[in-house]
Amino acid sequence: MDNAYDLIVIGSGPAGQRAAIYAAKMGKRAAVIESREVVGGSCINTGTIPSKTMREAVLHLSGYNYKSIYGMNYRVKEKITMADLAFRVQHVIKTEVDVTEAQLSRNNVDMLVGIGSFVDANHLKVTNSRGSNVYETESALIATGTKPASSPKVPINGSSIINSDQVLELPNLPKTMIVVGGGVIGVEYTCMFSALGVRVTLIERRPKLLEFADQEIVEALSYHLRDTRVTMRLGEEVESVEELPDGTVVANLESKKRVTGDALLYAVGRQGNVDELNLGAIGLEADNRGRIPVDKDFRTKTPNVFAAGDVIGFPSLASVSMEQGRIAAARAFGDETVLSNPSFYPYGIYTIPEISFIGKTEEQLTEEDVPYEVGVAYYREIARGQIRGDTTGRLKLIFHRETHAILGVHIIGEGASELLHIGQAVMALGGTLNYFVDTVFNYPTLAECYKVAAFNGLNRVAKFE
Repeated sequence: MDNAYDLIVIGSGPAGQRAAIYAAKMGKRAAVIESREVVGGSCINTGTIPSKTMREAVLHLSGYNYKSIYGMNYRVKEKITMADLAFRVQHVIKTEVDVTEAQLSRNNVDMLVGIGSFVDANHLKVTNSRGSNVYETESALIATGTKPASSPKVPINGSSIINSDQVLELPNLPKTMIVVGGGVIGVEYTCMFSALGVRVTLIERRPKLLEFADQEIVEALSYHLRDTRVTMRLGEEVESVEELPDGTVVANLESKKRVTGDALLYAVGRQGNVDELNLGAIGLEADNRGRIPVDKDFRTKTPNVFAAGDVIGFPSLASVSMEQGRIAAARAFGDETVLSNPSFYPYGIYTIPEISFIGKTEEQLTEEDVPYEVGVAYYREIARGQIRGDTTGRLKLIFHRETHAILGVHIIGEGASELLHIGQAVMALGGTLNYFVDTVFNYPTLAECYKVAAFNGLNRVAKFE
């Protein structure tokens, strides 16, 4: 039967794509429902890929990485426009869409374009401009991702008051900008705009930025933000936002402060895309942020329906979503051999400078009464750091005082998200601090930071023994 599948996935983002391909490789008939005309979900079209590409464009055109060598006035392009940034972004998006379409096609995964909704646990309706069709499936995976959260206090207009999906729609590069939300997305865009010379005011209701990250690393980032003239209003709540007749925007805070700017970016969280799924038809209900509860195998309360990716909540990382989709597809067909250890999932925050970490933070280990010590290496001590012009980065190893087991790796600096994978591999294979001491790294490389940090940590332990 043409309309019958073993697995139908709703959403073609990282989780949905990997789930469908894994099912196909198991010899199952799989289909993906996608509401857009293009595949890739928010990850490729509006979120991860566009923002990270924009970051690279910002770093290149602003000459940010080389200002310490060539001077603060160094720039590759004098007058950078939003069109300059969008040009590079659109090129990368097109390539990524092509790659994803080719992967799905090569694995004989059918694409069903339209809005997917449940009729019951084994039937899904796909509605588009040409009408609707009902498809039968043995199992279903919800991988619809998220959309920017909205607030009645913030009237998004798509031009001067925008959400994170609309950044590249700004008509001009503003001279001043208000960013509401000090989470990952808000801080990433704050860094990008400040690197372009925009005066940014960052408003966050919590007393600290990125509370889930190691606070020493966050403090280092905060220092760099202030150094690029970012004003941080922490512990502040926005009461209302208004657009003035001259086109500027005002954020009125509950503390009675008024913050003005040429544009405002509202980046306070994201909401699960569940409104059109008709979850009630299969006995499911999302929480107030649109998140769907699942068990360790990503199975919902309805046994043959799974959910994976950002729609299930934290950590909302594209890399983790891919793994969740793969595991969900395996479990849907009784494969228990596909395993993954969340404790070894890496985090990448593409601020400027970027942050990446794995394992426990000092705050967590202190709370758990674990005896630990720290070894630190600074990019400025490493030849490669000097060559690259990054003299502010650092790598921090946290290890057990007695066993020298690696408990956490925390990095701030250019290349952090790549450099982290060395520490990830050593942790996953049960290595200790001695691995870094005894290993020869290419010279000059940033990887040397591991050796320097290991010696630094051992020297600290030796002083107390």
